[in-house]
Amino acid sequence: MAAAMLLFATPLGAHADATAPDEPGADQTATDYYFSGLISYQDEPVADVTVSIEGGGFEAETITNAEGRWRLYVPEKDAYTLTVDETTLPDGVIVDPEQLPEGIAPKDGTTASFEVEFGLTDSRVLNLFLGQGERVTTSFVDQLVERLVNGLNFGLLLALAAVGVSLIFGTTGLTNFAHAEMLTFGAIVALVFGGNFGLPMWLVVPIVVLFGAAFGWSLDAGLWRPLRRRGLGLVQLMIVSIGLSLAIRYLYAFFIGGGTYQLPGAGAPRDIRFGPVSMSWIDAVSMGTSIVLLLAVAYWLLRTRVGKATRAISDNPGLAAASGINVDRVIRTVWILSASLAAVAGVLWAYFRPGVKWDMGVQVLLLIFAAVTLGGLGTAFGALVGSLIVGILVEISTLWIPPDMKYVGALAVLIVILLVRPQGLLGRKERLG
Repeated sequence: MAAAMLLFATPLGAHADATAPDEPGADQTATDYYFSGLISYQDEPVADVTVSIEGGGFEAETITNAEGRWRLYVPEKDAYTLTVDETTLPDGVIVDPEQLPEGIAPKDGTTASFEVEFGLTDSRVLNLFLGQGERVTTSFVDQLVERLVNGLNFGLLLALAAVGVSLIFGTTGLTNFAHAEMLTFGAIVALVFGGNFGLPMWLVVPIVVLFGAAFGWSLDAGLWRPLRRRGLGLVQLMIVSIGLSLAIRYLYAFFIGGGTYQLPGAGAPRDIRFGPVSMSWIDAVSMGTSIVLLLAVAYWLLRTRVGKATRAISDNPGLAAASGINVDRVIRTVWILSASLAAVAGVLWAYFRPGVKWDMGVQVLLLIFAAVTLGGLGTAFGALVGSLIVGILVEISTLWIPPDMKYVGALAVLIVILLVRPQGLLGRKERLG
């Protein structure tokens, strides 16, 4: 299983860097799209300035060469945040806000971060001029608080997907690698109805839930229930889920192509402020939607007859069947619920890391599995706790480690906790083995 998870986390491919070693961007993998420019102070180039870019789940950085030039390659034409590391500038010097290129402005009250976009071409030149001024910085405490809120938002959307994975594992024992494609399916449905048909998102989300439920029903009725009746083992079922994941993923690529598409409202300004925390209305709605759905799932599990039957099957399927519970019907309900939650999580993921892409689900699959394992296999509430821990750790870890390594920190904590408590935080020892 670990080998398969690493396989899914491996990038699908890249082409070699064709940039000469002494040229800007020589430290990166070349693509067809890039931002470039010159950093100068009093008409003289400034070397060794760190410039980074982030957006759409992609992050990269470079350093200006002896001529003050820099270049940052990106995977696609999209909106990005460009940041100049002011600690690498000469003392008392900032990026002059009065000489910024047309169409860009400082972001979130800083003097060195900017929202940048492409024009009609596949590249954009952004020359930055330095001047005397006082640097506007954010304190460590403010950064910590803001990342905690971002981590909470990320953890809540992870929980929507992780709860479904946990319910499926608890009732069937299946480690479902095709769960990633359920996320992507929800985002694609939202793109079709919200982007192509122009429906408002408040109407699109219920449509996504219905289509997700139909997707889960069809998967169980057409594939998983027949395989269960044939008595396939859990290893064989897991291999089938991997093959199903690959087949559906490349089916998505066939129909929507390899580009990234934005949902309506993506990139909304972060103009809602609570002290040091700034968020957009998309962030607020995303967190509210996640909380409402998770509370509804908790009520369903604790108070409804089918929810109690689901917990009984997770504890002991044989005893549950002997007591008169229709196991197949409950499992069908679990698939419908899990696929619906995953579909909504896919929409929120498309907003959190803006863009709908054919392989977007697999980008977060490893973290979903980490959250489920951390909380305890087969426990829905454990999946919720594990998701919140993973989401918060991923975001706040960037205060100390490079953004490229932020997912590693969460997985390292997972390993440490499992060494101390192998069954996970809320798991029970008797469920192992």
